[in-house]
Amino acid sequence: MTGAEPPEDEAAPALRVGIDLVQVSRVEESLARFGDHFLRRIFTEGEIAYASAAPALRGERLAARLAAKEAAIKALDLAEAGVGLRQIEVTKLASGAGRLRFHGRAEEIARDYLDLSVSLSHEGDYATAVVVALRNARRPRVDDRGEGS
Repeated sequence: MTGAEPPEDEAAPALRVGIDLVQVSRVEESLARFGDHFLRRIFTEGEIAYASAAPALRGERLAARLAAKEAAIKALDLAEAGVGLRQIEVTKLASGAGRLRFHGRAEEIARDYLDLSVSLSHEGDYATAVVVALRNARRPRVDDRGEGS
């Protein structure tokens, strides 16, 4: 191997993966210190309602959702796209599976993807999430079309 990256095949879909780990106690400390300001800066109303429905699980539910948002930023390459954390929402299907919903700029970029999957987990003082995204390579990225920043 020479260390050079292989050329991208524009005709092939691109599989991307993002993962993140969040310490539950750090989320709980931020809640205690910053309260509502912390919640509303990061989480949507739906996420807050879901987490608050079970007060004993609030910290781990929020930590898992924060991990999913960060994993989505990595998988969809949103770090430099001007996307805020509230533009990425984690919901729960009737089956119990997690689902990502996007708003604003994040929704525009997510349209470039054929399929997205999220998995959340928590154990002890840690919550983790993995996002797998299959990008439609036949469709130019939002930024490549000259839209957005």
